[in-house]
Amino acid sequence: MQPDNKYLFKYKGCYFLTGCATAEYLDSLQNFEIRDNDVFLVTYPKSGTVWTQNILSLIYHEGHRNGTEKISLMERVPWLEYKPKRIDFDRCPSSRLFASHMPYYLVPRELKNRKGKVIYIARNPKDALVSYYHFSKILIYMEDEHDFGKFMEKFLAGKVFADSWLDHVEGWYTHRDDFNILFLMFEDMKRDLRSSVVKICNFIGKSLTEEEIDDVVEKVTFSKMKVDPRTNYEFLNGDYFDFSKGHFFRKGTIGDWKNTMTVAQSERFDSVFKERMEKLPFKFYWDMNKKK
Repeated sequence: MQPDNKYLFKYKGCYFLTGCATAEYLDSLQNFEIRDNDVFLVTYPKSGTVWTQNILSLIYHEGHRNGTEKISLMERVPWLEYKPKRIDFDRCPSSRLFASHMPYYLVPRELKNRKGKVIYIARNPKDALVSYYHFSKILIYMEDEHDFGKFMEKFLAGKVFADSWLDHVEGWYTHRDDFNILFLMFEDMKRDLRSSVVKICNFIGKSLTEEEIDDVVEKVTFSKMKVDPRTNYEFLNGDYFDFSKGHFFRKGTIGDWKNTMTVAQSERFDSVFKERMEKLPFKFYWDMNKKK
């Protein structure tokens, strides 16, 4: 069933943004050639994607750490399914970094044969939902649903860009043995960022000094990224975003869902998600002090 708005199209069971992708290009990705040292960052929307893109960029590119490099994050860690016209992936030097919101079954065939590396970031779905709701207001290529309750129902039904949060997280974890993959939790990254950076370095085989790690951690704080022109997407104002309606970086915290969801909405959310979520191995934090 197609969603009731013009901004989405369904491709092999998953919703994509009409203004940013085509079925023909998505078809071509099955034969995309993966290099052994390629790294793919995979997330459901609003789960720390840009944050982790920046972490990876800083780990790989010293120039980005010391401020001499002016290349935007979108060019350093481009989107696989939304290929910028000016980037030729085949000509990109190794190691290539990519970001993606795609479900496990749509990524390139070679990636599903454990070639390359995947970093998957999961975030508690209530915070992802609230962040997604506010994001929909500024992204020009997404329907601006003013009623949070209606947006939540679409989210619960998977009738949003990237489809169902549950299907996305569950799918990647269930098929983890098909990939060379590292799972991280957004909330764990917020609680102990340095340890998360070290885990990423170990997984991708990058050796940084203690000082370099400290520098990465310091540069990827929310306050620093919010004012960094390479990461805050303000250069896309008017093309992809309408920042008169809000900011790309809003809060980036744990537990903000409590400021938007009513008790009844939270209970409704739990009635749909709780049973399947309890079967997942992840420990979800619902605020800064409590676990699942």
